[in-house]
Amino acid sequence: MANYLLVHGAWGGAWYWRPVQLALIRAGHNAHAVTLTGLGERAHLLSPAITLETHIADVRGALAAEELHDCILVAHSYAGMLGTAVADREPPGALRHLVYVDAVVPRPGESWSSTHGHATRQARLQAAAATPDFSFPPPDPAVFGLRDADYEWVRRRQTPHPGHTYEATLDFDPGRVARVPRTFIDCTRPALATIDAMRPRVRDPRFWDGAWLPGSRIVELATGHDPMLSERAAMTQLLLELAD
Repeated sequence: MANYLLVHGAWGGAWYWRPVQLALIRAGHNAHAVTLTGLGERAHLLSPAITLETHIADVRGALAAEELHDCILVAHSYAGMLGTAVADREPPGALRHLVYVDAVVPRPGESWSSTHGHATRQARLQAAAATPDFSFPPPDPAVFGLRDADYEWVRRRQTPHPGHTYEATLDFDPGRVARVPRTFIDCTRPALATIDAMRPRVRDPRFWDGAWLPGSRIVELATGHDPMLSERAAMTQLLLELAD
């Protein structure tokens, strides 16, 4: 039995992972999904006080509370910032594998916004500044390649994202992160523009001094940004392979 912790991206909640989480449990594994502060069923906690460190603490707190040792940590989109921080801060052996699902893979000192275009940054920051809780609204799920029932499910459940997570920089030791084998799942159809900078980055042998350990890999899926919905069987299978 493997331990999984599934972390959603911006505007989401633990609900985002429900189909894959249930499939992992049916396969006999221990699978938990965390909801970050201010989002999902915790949207009532949305406030300007929420920072990147709040969300890092959410993930580390879930690992501790659920006693998830030798854990496969699965981070979607924005949560790549959180997965990187957890791999840096948790002791050796806490994580078996770190999965970046079409996610931010930062360099030390970068923020979630560092590789975004000027127009995207300005639009999100201006939207946050216009709200009392300093948050910015979700996009139309069509940009994630979702259609029909999946589109409607995400559209009605998304909530505004805490704005002070957006430009907060993350300092970490690449060597500590490199102790953990990693997989980057590259979702290519349609490819989300805000992840585009990550695609060549993780393929560059100079990135983090080429520190992709044996067992690390890049997997391409011909689907949109939310493979846990649009390709849930393939997403589940990729995670099950890591349990071996």
